[in-house]
Amino acid sequence: MHRRVFLQFAATTAVLGSLKFPGFALAAESGPEDRLIEVWTGEHGGYPAFDKVNPTSIKAALDKGMELGKAEIAEIAGTAETPTFANTVAALEDSGRALDRARRFFGVFTSTMNDKAMQDLQTEMSPVLSAFDDDIVQNARLFARIKAVYDGRATAGLSPEQNRLVESYYQDFTRRGAALGDADQAKLKDLNQKLTSLYTKFSQNRLADEESYTLTIETEADLDGLPESLREAAAAAAEEHGVKDKWVFTNTRSSMEPLLTYSTKRDLREKGWRMWTMRGDNDTTTDNKAVISKILQLRTQRARLLGFKTHADWAVENNMAKTPQAAIDLMMKLWAPAVRRAKEEIADMQAIADEEGAGIKIEAWDYRFYSEKVRKAKYDLDQNEVKLYLQLDKVRDGMFWAAEKLYGLRFAKLEGLPVYHEDMSVYEVTRDGKRAGLWYFDPYARVGKSSGAWMNEYRTQERFRGDITPIVSNNANFVKSGSGPVLISWDDAITMFHEFGHALHGLNSNVTYPSVAGVAVKRDFVEFPSQINEHWFPTPELLNKFALHVDTSKPIPADLLAKIQKSLKFNQGFSTVEYLASAIYDMKIHLAATPGGTIDPDAFEKSCMAEIGLPREIVMRHRPTQFGHTFSGDGYSAGYYVYLWADALTADAWELFEEKGVWDPAAAKAFLDDILSVGNSVAPDEAFREFRGRDVDTEALMRLRGFA
Repeated sequence: MHRRVFLQFAATTAVLGSLKFPGFALAAESGPEDRLIEVWTGEHGGYPAFDKVNPTSIKAALDKGMELGKAEIAEIAGTAETPTFANTVAALEDSGRALDRARRFFGVFTSTMNDKAMQDLQTEMSPVLSAFDDDIVQNARLFARIKAVYDGRATAGLSPEQNRLVESYYQDFTRRGAALGDADQAKLKDLNQKLTSLYTKFSQNRLADEESYTLTIETEADLDGLPESLREAAAAAAEEHGVKDKWVFTNTRSSMEPLLTYSTKRDLREKGWRMWTMRGDNDTTTDNKAVISKILQLRTQRARLLGFKTHADWAVENNMAKTPQAAIDLMMKLWAPAVRRAKEEIADMQAIADEEGAGIKIEAWDYRFYSEKVRKAKYDLDQNEVKLYLQLDKVRDGMFWAAEKLYGLRFAKLEGLPVYHEDMSVYEVTRDGKRAGLWYFDPYARVGKSSGAWMNEYRTQERFRGDITPIVSNNANFVKSGSGPVLISWDDAITMFHEFGHALHGLNSNVTYPSVAGVAVKRDFVEFPSQINEHWFPTPELLNKFALHVDTSKPIPADLLAKIQKSLKFNQGFSTVEYLASAIYDMKIHLAATPGGTIDPDAFEKSCMAEIGLPREIVMRHRPTQFGHTFSGDGYSAGYYVYLWADALTADAWELFEEKGVWDPAAAKAFLDDILSVGNSVAPDEAFREFRGRDVDTEALMRLRGFA
């Protein structure tokens, strides 16, 4: 029973003591769902059978996977043998593989192909899966065996990785209520099912608002200021929405942010900004305010059952920060200098608006538009000019080049493997001629796809049951162009490198057990490899090779590259403040929630932002009713701070690369060996100390952002 759900592992007949798990031979009959739960076989190390997937087959696969999983757990828990690492922890690690594969398809399709049928399945199965997980954690005989192995680990002759695995299982079970009494466990199981249903409701409400609301421009005059690539994309979106001779901007970040940045029509900027920031907050059937209030209440009830005062205390206790206050202290260390910088940026923008005779006071929907004017005035840098050198395919190739230069990975496109949408592409990854894994790329926005960008781990690396190579994907929401190459913004390119950093974390994993492999690390450590990968994109070596003009294919001119390098810390006030506003809100609202009280998330937003002094020209990067990180699941709840915590590690590590040379082979090898390859087989603070030679210097973060 792998502690990370939705991950795929290869299954084989395993003998652990006297325990045997013979694939899915327990099933009475075979059906089409078996293709979704069987071992991924075939060329290139095996691959997911996306061509066999539909909601019916996913449901059948989940049901059969749970049936098999229950039998495996019963055998582990029921054996009369004395508990050992092999017959208990290793057996658990080898169980649940069929269900893990089915859950991966379930997770992929609910995030990327979430039509009405999938949404219905998500609503039906999410609480069922939650109950299944709780049944395992609350199996008293199973937990007694885990505890026995944990208590005897010092004299069991375990390897460091095995010891880490034992500790991880024991901590995971205890944090999820394995030691509670029967009555409290029943309450906990009920709370988890209710929360899972609420998370599904939140996500589906947000998706509905992203798909239901659009901004339609009817006259070409209202396109003033918009680059040609954006106009073409809006025209293509209009055709997709059945609107002729008009331009449609969808309610997604990839569509809205360019409009807010370049449109000279202030009324359209305001209209688009309000549509975008009010997702889930329109007092309709898809409004998320009541959903959030209930989530906060139930999370607090659960935390109290588990022995914690608040959900924030429970969530952070298992991270590097350990306590909410430690996370708040780091956030507030940056808050004041970031606000000061933001106010300087606002003053610069207001000065330009006044000089132009605009007769306005800068508002939130003006920020991106006027910040570009400031950038042009200060650095003679036009992002539209830069964008002509940022072709999506070339940026992708730049990611590949950097991965090979740093870690020896090579990417070769494959044809013929099944995908779940025609926009996807698949690449085989090798190192020194040996297969290292597969990488899938799903770049474009579409109906039924969650907004934003993310990495998925379809299958995790392991050596436990054979040399299993990882399969990962990167997902984005770029808007297709009407014709020609897709051009992306500088920020979008940085995001691509960020998410590819997660993919590299998974691809470079080199451990024995899947539950401590790849990205299965502390939440405030997992963003470290992704954030440091961003720093290789702006380097001259990479840009000179891959920042090629869309029409001439000529490399970016030296003078333009110099302007980019000088402006890298531009707008740090805005980007830091909008992020911190969301992270601080996330932590404070979970600290304020009570088991029986009701919190209005919008009212709390107003009071919290007033308390910390958020400039009125800036809003939270993710307003509460669309804040999927914290309200669509437990993963980043009371944990949005982790990007900043990881950035402290990133800033300090990047200074080492700058000292040695950003492409220094020895530094890259050390990062590969000490950070990327070890997963959670080594404690994160120990891993960082091994790489850096000391504990993290948080002042590096101030220097990185220009706040020192």
